[in-house]
Amino acid sequence: MTWLWAIIVGLVLGLIAKAIIPGKQQIPLWLTIIFGMLGSVLGNWAATGLGVNETKGIDWVRHLLQLAGAVIIVAIGDRLWVSLRGHRRHAT
Repeated sequence: MTWLWAIIVGLVLGLIAKAIIPGKQQIPLWLTIIFGMLGSVLGNWAATGLGVNETKGIDWVRHLLQLAGAVIIVAIGDRLWVSLRGHRRHAT
């Protein structure tokens, strides 16, 4: 059940990150999920470092850090994906 939850969180964070980043990202859905999962881990790491990983109620700061991590990883991962696949980005 833990992996299923991680995949769902990765999907949601990855899709939100793709919506936040300007332009069209070229990464496939499976990579979006993986990058979202990595962003969640990065956000949890940052929350632990800042001492806000466990609070009473909803952990808004941790969730925002997870989203910020997903945005960073999706942006970097998309550029790497495009450069490795040899596709050019077209501004629309």
